[in-house]
Amino acid sequence: MSFSNKEDPKTLVLFDVDGTLTPARLTISDEMRQTLKDLRKKVVIGFVGGSDLSKQVEQLGDTVLQDFDYCFSENGLTAYKEGKKLASQSFINWIGEEKYNQLAKFILRYLSELDLPIRRGTFIEFRNGMINVSPVGRNASTQERNDYEKFDKEHNIRTDMVAALKKEFPDIALTYSIGGQISFDVFPTGWDKTYCLQHVQDEGFKTIHFFGDKAYQGGNDWEIYSDDRTVGHSVSSPEDTIRILKELFSL
Repeated sequence: MSFSNKEDPKTLVLFDVDGTLTPARLTISDEMRQTLKDLRKKVVIGFVGGSDLSKQVEQLGDTVLQDFDYCFSENGLTAYKEGKKLASQSFINWIGEEKYNQLAKFILRYLSELDLPIRRGTFIEFRNGMINVSPVGRNASTQERNDYEKFDKEHNIRTDMVAALKKEFPDIALTYSIGGQISFDVFPTGWDKTYCLQHVQDEGFKTIHFFGDKAYQGGNDWEIYSDDRTVGHSVSSPEDTIRILKELFSL
């Protein structure tokens, strides 16, 4: 088995990124970095997030592939073990150009008819394993993201849009997952964060912990948090993550 240098090589601890290891779309703190460094001496660690690797590098640092044993970008559709890339999958190959065009046209038309206080750029972000839809636009500033999150909770913008997509495309096996402050992910059913678990199923782990802040039905951590293969931990902030890790692993 790999990771024989760990105190407990049969325990894997996986983390969501936004709201769990870092504040939403912001960078990792020195305290969190040190906590993970201490934890990694004891167990195997990895992160699993919906964003692509470039965004995770921005948040977790340029040495992210060296700082984690497993790096699962786009829910594990792009995956690394000990810095080496594993097999990947493609959303566009799965859905096909015709269906994707229908989906994109509907999304853009729906977004154009929303009454929002502001709009910024990048409303559909195409990724390897999914698309990310943001009514306000992913180029919103941190303050604009905070303001939009409050607006979204009050007016159910993302929730209503997901309902409209489900009604329009009942024949495509897609999952819609609301995460972060301003967007939601669209991906093939089964390609949620549990997808990453197939990369570790033959490693002989006895326990797999998962930490996430969107661990509720409809949140993008729910599937892996509630999966029988994991021990789920719901957190409210990076500081909460640190607190639980220190208690659980005597750091």
